[in-house]
Formats: sequence, structure tokens, C-alpha cells
Amino acid sequence: MAKRTRPQVSVETDRIEGVDHPRQTARLVGQDAALSIVSRALRSGRPPPAWLICGPPGVGKATLAYRIARYLFAYGASDQGPDDLSVPPSDPASTQVAAGSHPGLLVLKRSIDPDNGKMSNDLKVGEVRRLNGFFGLTSGAGGWRVAIVDTADDMNDNAANALLKLLEEPPSRAMLLVLSNTPGRLLPTIRSRCQRLNLRPLGDAEMKAELARLLPEQSAQERASLARLACGSLGAALRLAGGDGPMLAEEADRLIERAAKPDIPALFALAEKIARITDGLDMLGGFLTQALGERIRARAGQPHLDRWVGALEKLNRNFARTEALHLDPRQTLVTAAREMNAASRRGGAV
Repeated sequence: MAKRTRPQVSVETDRIEGVDHPRQTARLVGQDAALSIVSRALRSGRPPPAWLICGPPGVGKATLAYRIARYLFAYGASDQGPDDLSVPPSDPASTQVAAGSHPGLLVLKRSIDPDNGKMSNDLKVGEVRRLNGFFGLTSGAGGWRVAIVDTADDMNDNAANALLKLLEEPPSRAMLLVLSNTPGRLLPTIRSRCQRLNLRPLGDAEMKAELARLLPEQSAQERASLARLACGSLGAALRLAGGDGPMLAEEADRLIERAAKPDIPALFALAEKIARITDGLDMLGGFLTQALGERIRARAGQPHLDRWVGALEKLNRNFARTEALHLDPRQTLVTAAREMNAASRRGGAV
């Protein structure tokens, strides 16, 4: 008898302890320009079938996607709702989306494989092919079906090709919301078939105001430090606020400061430390690449900056490869230090 394939288990990797999940969040901060663009399209009655929502992690891509979904379920592609696309919390569209039970909504993301208990390395083609059956169903409440791909960066090649095929023949009264942290890595044909929305990092005033609202128990100095480390990402700041986030962010800054003279024994000690932290290497890699990217942007126009840009690209690939293949974090950190050392020798301090 053939072995029955057990379904993969969805997991909310984007949930931050003590904070509402994006599908439960009605407040969208600092993204008025993108919200205005999508509002005009939806309320005109002729929205594009697919949006590519881009921006750094933690700036509100998923929050905006769920906001779009709620509006379509409540009002359809019409001007019957408010121009900020808000929907009352008591509306069935809001309550069902918040509970993850709306029949017209499908969310595709990496899952835990029940056969080995580990997170899948990528978003697989089987998941993306679920869109065919979902969009073939009779339209749900509000007459619309909405699918969110969170994120398209996680798709393997077969999954990307399956998504592209769907984009070539978009169904009616259906909307695909494709989220991406690094849209440049997506197939050009996927990018060209989606209407693009660019979300920006939040400004200092916006960050401080939101952190004061969400973290009133912390001092103004602590919140200012979180805002600095998060580089305009509210999600990153909230993750930093608890657990091992602050320590890992400080270690990331220290790695950059020591680029000219890396301390290999200290790297091994750091590897041992993060091995005991859930998603420790992934978090450190995110803080490191984010901090390095911010420093590069601050030096825009200065000579030899291409050395650091190249190092940043390699760091992104190395950390992604380590996570996907479950490689030794010590080697990943040593490789990162060597890449930054080479960049500092050729391009100076960053």
C-alpha cells in the first residue's frame, strides 16, 4: 500500500509575541502613498488582477494585503467604502479575515513538513498550484476571491513558473497579492504582470510614535535605540523589543565594526550562542544585512562602495543558503566576516 502523504502544517512565522497578527491589524502606518494608489484602483471598479507589494521586512506589506482583502470582501471593487480602505471591525469581512476563516481568502507561505517537523526550505510548487482550484471556485462573500503569496521570495523555480502561468491568464473577480522583500530576485515576467506597490521604511517620527503606543512600558531612550536598530522597520523593532533581539542586533553591529580585523574565536563563541536561540542565525543575518545596507545607503556616491554592495549580496545569499540547507552557523559567520574584511580592505570602512 502506498504511503499516504500527510499535509504540511501552516505556521505563522510572521507573528510577533504580544502583537496582533497582520490579518488582525487595522492600523497601517507610514504607507499613505501606496494606500492611495491601491485605493484609486479598487474604487474605480477596474483594479489590476495582481499586485506586487514590495518593501523591507516589517514595514506593513502583509498588513496592507489583508486590508485590501477586507475591503474587497466588504465592498467589492467599488467606491461604496471609505477611501482609506478601512472596514469596521464588526463587519463579517473583518471578523472572518482576523480569524483566518474567510472562504474567499487563501494565504500561501512556507509550511512545516509533518514528516520531519522542520520548516520547508521554500514555497513549493504544490502550494502554488492550490491557486488553480481556489480561483476556480464560486466567488465567496462579496463576490471576490483573494490570494496572498507571503512571500514570493520563498518560491522555488517550479513554484515561480506555476505562478507565472496563472498570471498569464488571470481569472475574473479574483486578486493575487504577491509580497516580496527583494523583488529584484523574482522572474522579470512575474514583475511585469503585476502592478507594483513600493512600501518604504518608516521615518523617525513615525517609528517613535508607534513604539510609544505599542511599547509604553519602555523608556523613551530604549524606544529610540530600537528605532535606530530597526532602520524604519516597525516589525523589526517589535521583534527586537523582546527576547534575544537586542543582543543579536548589537552583535551584528559589532561584526561590521570589526570588519577590518575579525575575531575568529569570538565568531565561534557567537555561533555557539545563537545555536541555542530559536531562529538565532536567521535573526542575526537579518540584522546584519539590514544594518550593512543602511550604512551603504548613508555612503551613497562615495568611491569604492561597489565592494560593499557586492559583499552585501554575498551575505544575503550565504545566510539564505545556510537556512535552506541547515549548514553549520560557524562557517557562515566566518564566511561573512571574510567577505566584509575583503570589502573593508578594498573599499574602506562603512
